[in-house]
This record gives sequence, C-alpha cells and structure tokens, in this order.
Amino acid sequence: MLTLLAQGSRGFGDSASFWSSGLGLAAIGGMVLILLVFFIVILKYGLLYIQALLSGARVGLLELVGMSLRKVAPHTLVTSRIMSVKAGIAVSTNLLEAHYLAKGNVIRVVTALIAANKAKIALSFEQAAAIDLAGRDVLDAVQTSVRPRVIDCPDPKKGRETLDAVAKDGIQLKVKARVTVRTNLERLVGGAAEETIIARVGEGIVSSIGSAETYKTVLENPDRISKGVLDKGLDSQTAFEIVSIDIADVDVGDNVGARLRTDQAEADKRMAQAEAEKRRALAVAREQEMRALDVENRAKVTLAEAEIPMAMAEAFRSGRLGVMDYYGMKNLQADTDMRRSIADPKSGPGPEPKQG
Repeated sequence: MLTLLAQGSRGFGDSASFWSSGLGLAAIGGMVLILLVFFIVILKYGLLYIQALLSGARVGLLELVGMSLRKVAPHTLVTSRIMSVKAGIAVSTNLLEAHYLAKGNVIRVVTALIAANKAKIALSFEQAAAIDLAGRDVLDAVQTSVRPRVIDCPDPKKGRETLDAVAKDGIQLKVKARVTVRTNLERLVGGAAEETIIARVGEGIVSSIGSAETYKTVLENPDRISKGVLDKGLDSQTAFEIVSIDIADVDVGDNVGARLRTDQAEADKRMAQAEAEKRRALAVAREQEMRALDVENRAKVTLAEAEIPMAMAEAFRSGRLGVMDYYGMKNLQADTDMRRSIADPKSGPGPEPKQG
C-alpha cells in the first residue's frame, strides 16, 4: 500500500511538472482555439444546420463551412434544399452549389421545379438549370406552360396597329390578331422567341388574305384565316406551342387594286405621250430635212437653167443651131403654154428660157 501511494505521489508530481512546462501551455491553447472555432461554427451555422436537420434535408456542418470557403451563400442553398425536399423533389447540395457557382438563380430554378411537379409537367433539374443559364426565366416559362399567354399580332410596341393585306379583288383589309401560346420546355433552349411567332403569324395572315378571291369572303368567315395559319405549323423550331389564333378585328381599307390600275393607266398615258412626242419630233426633223433637200435641188435646177443660154450661144457660134431652129423652138414652147392654159386656166404660161 505504501508503495502504491509513493508511486501515485511520484506520478502526480510528474503531471504537475508537465502542465507547468511550455508544451502543456501550447496544448491548452490549442484546445481553447479548437473550442473557440467550434463555438464560432455553431454560432454561425448551427441555426441553418438545425433548420435543415429538422426539415429532413440534412446538410453537414463541414458542408456549410465549405460553402462559405467557396463563396457560396449557405442560407440560399439550405433554403433551396429544404424547399425541394418538402416538395418531394430531392436535389443534392452538390447540384445546387454547382448551379450557384455558375451564376444561376438557385431559388428560381427550385421554385420552377416545384411548380412543374405540381402541374404534372416533366422537368428535370438539368433542364431547368440549362434554361436558367441560357438567360431565360425558367419560372415564367413553367407558368406560361400552365397558363398560356396571349400575344398581340402585330406587336403594338413596334408602332404597328394592324396587319395590312390585299385580297385578289384589290381591296385592302386591316387585321388585328391575338395568338395564344404556351411554353414548350423541350425547345426552350435554342428555340426562337416571341418575335418569330409574331412574324410567322403575320406572314400567314397576309398570305391567307391574299389567296382569297374577294374581301367579302374574309369578312364572312374570319376563322378561315386562323385555320389556314394554324395548319402551316408556324411554331416549328420555336420555344412556344401555338394554342389558338383569333382574329380580333377586321377593317376594310383602300381599294388598292383600283389605285394601282389608275396609276398604271397614268403611266401608260405618259409613255404614249412620250412616244407620240418622239414621233412628232422625228416628223418635224424629217420635214426640215426635206425642205433643205428641196432648196438644194432648186439651187441645182437654177444652176442648170443658168447654163442654157450659154449652151445656146455656143450652139449659135458653132453653127449647130440656126435662127429658124430657134424660132421653131419658141413657137413650140408658145404652143405648149397655150395648150397648158386651155387645159388649166389657173396655170399661166411657162417661164421663158433665158437668153444670153
């Protein structure tokens, strides 16, 4: 017994010397530091941990600390996980954290998943995350799938009030249409937006009116336009599915055909006038040319007549023409003039030949 007491007193002395040494102080400091860190962790994340634990969406303390180190908002992820678990859609914290780090809206994605699940719409977390990261509002897309949206065609924001089309009889019709669409979640990523739907519907309405024989047919059956447009499958490769196309208003515009025919007739008249003016100018030019040619020929005749006296004088000198021949020629000329005057009283005697 004495031996055991001696050993115990000797062990107690060794322990006291251990705690009094520097190594003992360091151990005490380390334990205090660990307790302090644990207290800070409990103080900062304890409420979130307990909240997730009691909600059945357990998230470990070390996971919460790691989120903070990775600059992820723990409160946002815990709230999102609790929402998904309570809605019966268990989404792991790793997926939520990855979407958060990719600059996605975690709360909105989880809310969209819950809304799609309640509406019996097939939507996975990967699809919802892809839609959100593509810049589209995934919650609005799900809501539009549940409650279709009405789009005005044409869009009043673009400054157009009506779609103007012309039937085959030339009468213009001004149409307002409303397109009811719902989101096609499978084609939301990469699908065309509302502008494409509006453009295609407008094109289909103009084509349907243009194929009508008369504007009265369209006024009697406006639904033939919507049926014809729906049959063309205008929602192909778009992010929407067209539910219905309703013609809200149809007004009669101008008689475009008559105006076009009037304009064409006016253009034809101007062309005919231009052609007539061209022919008149050519005729005037030809007349001037003929007058100039007549003056030229008269000048040639005058020159030829001027040579007659010289030729006669030369004939007299050479003896080829006698005086009696000359008087015979004069008598013949006088007789010809007399016959001409008897036949035509208005015509006088012909010009006498010039003598040299």
